[in-house]
Amino acid sequence: MQDAVTKLIRNYDVAGRYLDRNAIDSLSAYFSSGTARLTAAAIINANSAEIVKQAGSQLFAEVPELIRPGGNAYTTRRYSACLRDMDYYLRYASYALVAADNYVLDERVLQGLRETYNSLGVPIGPTVRGIQIMKEIVRTKAQAADLEDSSVIDEPFDYMTRELSEISI
Repeated sequence: MQDAVTKLIRNYDVAGRYLDRNAIDSLSAYFSSGTARLTAAAIINANSAEIVKQAGSQLFAEVPELIRPGGNAYTTRRYSACLRDMDYYLRYASYALVAADNYVLDERVLQGLRETYNSLGVPIGPTVRGIQIMKEIVRTKAQAADLEDSSVIDEPFDYMTRELSEISI
């Protein structure tokens, strides 16, 4: 796993360059947003079970055919697997949030997910919507906790939904 600092330094090292003004500005932005990113991650960590449960309930209310006979979340096993996957996306979103880099999402979530969902015929739309709902819940909790800059929350969730939405299943 890499973070924004590691990635930046690696890129400059490969090019054999000293850190320039752009690099310093990028590092400054990374460190100045650090408190907001850590606070958001702490909110996720403290409320993960509640976030997943609430997101699952909202998703199944919006798309009830998922839990009807023949739906992808029909049966206790499938329902549990859906919530497990949502927890998985939330956990990795918190890692990417702290790292300020989406590499971990590509490496640990999206690559394997594409293959799995393709082989199982799982519809991607409800997955994307579930991730969006979790983002909305985390943003609401961050605002309730008076997090000044909650915009940092969007990037990992938006990245996952954007990447998954480009997959044709």
